[in-house]
Amino acid sequence: MAEAHRRGWAETLATVVRLTRDLDEAEDAVQEAFVSALATWPRTGVPRNPVAWIITTARRKALDRMRRRATLARKLPLLIVPDGSGGTGGDSGGDSGGEATAAGPQDDTLRLIFTCCHPAIAPQAAVALTLRLVCGLRVPEIARLFLVSEPTMAARLTRAKKKIHEAGIPYRSPTGDELTERLPAVLAVISLLFTEGHTGSQGTTLTRPELLDQAIRLARLLAELLPGESEVTGLLALLLLLDSRRATRVGSGGDLILLADQDRSRWNTEAIAEGRALVERALRTARPAGAGPYTVQAAIAALHAEAPTAADTDWPQIVALYDVLLRVHPSPVAALGRAVAVSMAVGPAAGLGELDRIAEDPRFAHYHRLDAARAQMLERLGRHTEARAAYRRAAEAARNPVERDFLTIRAGEPEQDRDRS
Repeated sequence: MAEAHRRGWAETLATVVRLTRDLDEAEDAVQEAFVSALATWPRTGVPRNPVAWIITTARRKALDRMRRRATLARKLPLLIVPDGSGGTGGDSGGDSGGEATAAGPQDDTLRLIFTCCHPAIAPQAAVALTLRLVCGLRVPEIARLFLVSEPTMAARLTRAKKKIHEAGIPYRSPTGDELTERLPAVLAVISLLFTEGHTGSQGTTLTRPELLDQAIRLARLLAELLPGESEVTGLLALLLLLDSRRATRVGSGGDLILLADQDRSRWNTEAIAEGRALVERALRTARPAGAGPYTVQAAIAALHAEAPTAADTDWPQIVALYDVLLRVHPSPVAALGRAVAVSMAVGPAAGLGELDRIAEDPRFAHYHRLDAARAQMLERLGRHTEARAAYRRAAEAARNPVERDFLTIRAGEPEQDRDRS
């Protein structure tokens, strides 16, 4: 069931939206279909094509609901309007891909993302709502991505849906200039979808490959749709460069392997080559306005990919790029990345000073990577007791079991073992 949900949520939702022309109504029908599967499959067995079964059931549920209602005016009118460019691609849903043209996105999932990222909604609320409704992420996962508590995120989602409902905002698939207007939110959705896939907050593994593949697929489609947008190119470059390390991030026993300890000979050289070429193109097309945040992050990832060994990493240049990133798009995660880079370029004491400077940001309250970074810097300074305490705090806050196990082990290692590592 979990596999069917991961593979089929977006495809099923996109298919049913075409029928109902109402995103809330479609979401209810899809949820009912999964509930039916939970009740039926234990008795009848899992069907040969679980996603097709879910889609058929969801469509039937939606038709039943439409027949029971005389009007949909009380519902959220998230209308998917054909854009006149040849239909919506059939009932096969998002997995069929589709063409991207200047008229608009020719992919069900990408079209839904653009549709939900309506400019009348606050950008962060639109991104969070899209991650929930279109991408199928749960509230705890979205809260983690935004560095807020679960109740805070749940309230944001409720307020966003209420605002749309009360204002009667009509939703339709955007075209032309509307694509550019909604682009920043769409880029954020794809980036955060990849982030959750890169280090999942549920399951038993480090990554969620289906989310990684979906995010890269959407980024490629977007790059075909808007080839002249430097930030679209930059995002695709960033995802490819980060994903090039996928096979080396865990050991044979499923244990976490840090970037410095990964076998770089096993990195995906094709993805790296494509990513580096895309970075160069994004930097060229970004002038004279200057590089945006995704392009800058891709440039940082490219420096890591270019280094033959961890010791060869150009940390001073990475610090400089983080300085640029913090100017164009300040964020706590970027500030933490800069602090780590400073610790490598200048020394762990300087890195700790940077951590102390940013640690008061309330968004770090439950972000385990701040304590993990502090622990590593303390470890390099020989302050092992403090390092173990920081590792323990990080382990308590970590949600991914592979990360948590790694941090827990580090918290319990005796000092002599650390000195040998």
